Amino acid sequence: MELFQLTACEAVSRLARREVSPLELVEAAAARIAEVEPALNALPTLCLDRARDHARRLMAGEGREMEGQPGWLGGLPVSIKDLTDVAGVRTTYGSPIFQDHVPLASHPVVQRIEARGGIVIGKSNTPEFGAGGSTFNEVFGRTRNPWNTSLTCGGSTGGGAVSLAAGEVWLAQGTDHGGSLRRPGTYCSVVGIRPSPGRVTRGTVNNLFAPLSVQGPMARNIPDLALFLDTMAGWCPSDPLTYDAPAQSYAAAVAEARPPRRVAFTMDYSGALPIDRETRAICTEAMKHFEAMGCIVEEFAPDLGELTEAFLVLRSQNFVVDREIQMQTHRDLLKPDIIWNTQRGLDATPSRIGWADRERAAFYRRMVGLFARYDVFVTPSAGTPAFDVMLRNPESIAGVKLTNYMAGSMLNAAMTMAGSPAVAVPCGFDQYGRPVGLQIAAPSRRDDVALQVAALFERSTGLDRKLPIDPRPGVVPPYEK
Repeated sequence: MELFQLTACEAVSRLARREVSPLELVEAAAARIAEVEPALNALPTLCLDRARDHARRLMAGEGREMEGQPGWLGGLPVSIKDLTDVAGVRTTYGSPIFQDHVPLASHPVVQRIEARGGIVIGKSNTPEFGAGGSTFNEVFGRTRNPWNTSLTCGGSTGGGAVSLAAGEVWLAQGTDHGGSLRRPGTYCSVVGIRPSPGRVTRGTVNNLFAPLSVQGPMARNIPDLALFLDTMAGWCPSDPLTYDAPAQSYAAAVAEARPPRRVAFTMDYSGALPIDRETRAICTEAMKHFEAMGCIVEEFAPDLGELTEAFLVLRSQNFVVDREIQMQTHRDLLKPDIIWNTQRGLDATPSRIGWADRERAAFYRRMVGLFARYDVFVTPSAGTPAFDVMLRNPESIAGVKLTNYMAGSMLNAAMTMAGSPAVAVPCGFDQYGRPVGLQIAAPSRRDDVALQVAALFERSTGLDRKLPIDPRPGVVPPYEK
C-alpha cells in the first residue's frame, strides 16, 4: 500500500510507532500532488519547504508538547483553505484584491493544528471570499471533481474535498456557512462536519458574535474526521463563542458508537425543497442501513416556515460586515454574487433583520421539539449531484429553476440556522457515477452524537474504502427536466 492510501488514523499510528517519519509523509504527499494536481487544481499554493522544515523540527523533538493529547497528529500533512491565514504562505482568499497577500501570522486554528503536530503542506482552492457552491476564482481558476473532472467539486471548501479524495493529503481544514464543509464532501464522496458554533475557533473574523460561519474539518472517513475535530476543538481567547473541548474525545466517542434509538428523516421538508429524483431514491434506500441497525426510522420534519428568506437576510448581514469595505474600494474586482449578497444586506431594514432573527428562533424551537423525540435528524446532504464545472451553480433541481447561487443550499443552511452540528457522509452513486450523500444532524453541542451515528452508517456502507481515487475524465450528465 502506498503511504497516500493510508487513512489519517493509520498514518498517525505509524508515526507514533516511528514506522514512518513526518518527512516521509511530506514527500509522499508531494509526489501524489505532482501526479494528480494538473488534472484537479485543488492545491494551487504549496509550501513544501516550510512543511519539510516543520517535519524536521518534529523529528528532532521540537514542538511535541501536546503529544499524547486528543487530536495529536504527530507530523501528518494537512491542507488549509485559502480563506485561512498561514504565516509566510500566500493567502489570497480567492480574490484578486489579495492575490499577492502573504500574512505574517497564522490564524488561531492553524496555530492549534500545528501545535498538535499537523504539517501544513498547501492552501486549498476556494471561491472568492468563500462565496459560492462551485470552487473557482479569478486568481487560480477552477477546481475539478476527481470522480469526473468535467464536474464541480462544490464549494466553498472544494479544494479541500478534492485534496482528500485524490489522496493529496490526509486531512483538510475548511469553513462552513451554508454547507461549505458538507456539499463538497458530498460531491467528492468524502466526509465533513459543520461543528456546533463555538466548537472551533474562528479567531480573526470580524463577525465574531455571529454563529452562522464556522471552522471545521474534512476527512476521508469518520474516525479521521473525529481525530481532526479533536485537533481543532476547544476554548480560544480570540473567539468569544468558544468553549472547552469535551471531557471525552471525539475519537473515543466514535470508537464507542452505539446505534441511535429513533431517527427522523425527511427528503424535502414536505415538498418545500427541490430534490433530484435519483438522489431521492438513493437516499431513501440508504435509510435501510439504519433500520438494519435496529433503529426506529420515521419520516418527520419541522416546518421550514420562511427560513429560506430569513437565512438570506441574516447571511447578507454577514456580507455587510465582511465585504462592505471592499464594495466601496474594489467593487470592480468583486464577482457578481458577492455584490448581490452585500447589497442585499445594505438594503435590509432593521425591521426585516429583526423578522429574520425571529424566524430563526422559531425554527430552532421546532428543532428542539424534534430532538426531544429523535436522536438525530437525517436529510440528503445535497439536492442534486455535482454539476458542470463551468457553472456558478446548478441551473435547476428537479425541474425547479434556481434564482440565486444559494438557492440549492437550504438542506444545509437549515441546519446552519438551527445551530446543529451536521455531518455529510456518502451513501451511494447515481447512474452517472456521481457521489450522493446524507446529512446527519444532532442537537446543538452534540457533535459527538452526529459523528457516532455517521460512523455507524459509514461502517454499514463501506463507501469510505473506495478512497483515494485517481482523477477520472467524463462528460456532464443532462439536467433532470
